[in-house]
Amino acid sequence: MATERKFKTLLGSLPFFADFDPVALQTIMPLFQEKKYKKNSVIFLEGDEGNDFYIIKSGVVKIYSFDGVRKVILAFFRDGDFFGEMALMKKGLFRSATAETLEPTVLYVLKRADFEKLLETNNKLTQHLLFATMDRLRKANEQIQDLTFLNVRTRIYKMLIRLSDDHGVAKQNGVMINLKLTHQQIADMVGAVRETVTKVLLELQEEGLISIDRKKILIKDMNILEKMGS
Repeated sequence: MATERKFKTLLGSLPFFADFDPVALQTIMPLFQEKKYKKNSVIFLEGDEGNDFYIIKSGVVKIYSFDGVRKVILAFFRDGDFFGEMALMKKGLFRSATAETLEPTVLYVLKRADFEKLLETNNKLTQHLLFATMDRLRKANEQIQDLTFLNVRTRIYKMLIRLSDDHGVAKQNGVMINLKLTHQQIADMVGAVRETVTKVLLELQEEGLISIDRKKILIKDMNILEKMGS
């Protein structure tokens, strides 16, 4: 029962289901299938046909694009986040990126056919889906612009700010990005080589702007970092 209540609360917190009352939420819960994935499991590949929508019960998922030479990490999602919604916009759409787990992960999965049935009972669901998709596209466009026009150092500043917005946890001495990130993963996010990222991160630590403990980054002075990234 406790697990059921948590899932119901999770569903109600998502923008898609904001207009569903508690009774309606209870009726759609059985439509979701729970799936477990091991660490480093591929959930779907770029180019696959998209027929599923995912909610993360626990774990971390990395979304990335790979052109055969270079990998670009687009986002990290964790407990309570959702992904895969863009492919629900139209039947026959293909995945624009690959989704892979960074640790053991449990997902709630909704099939396209069941999602389309929900559309028949709630007209605003389409609107919420559109708004969520537009927000994701806006963030992706910002990242593309950063990769195109900014130098590596500034890209790292902005990436840290973006991660703090999405995954930041307030601490007494700053904001901790609640993800374990390797230097290579950060390099894949900003389109740089790992050695350059390591150099910039060391400089930021020496300047007292950040600290790193067990691969988690603590931003000590957000105001200065935001000025540097502007």
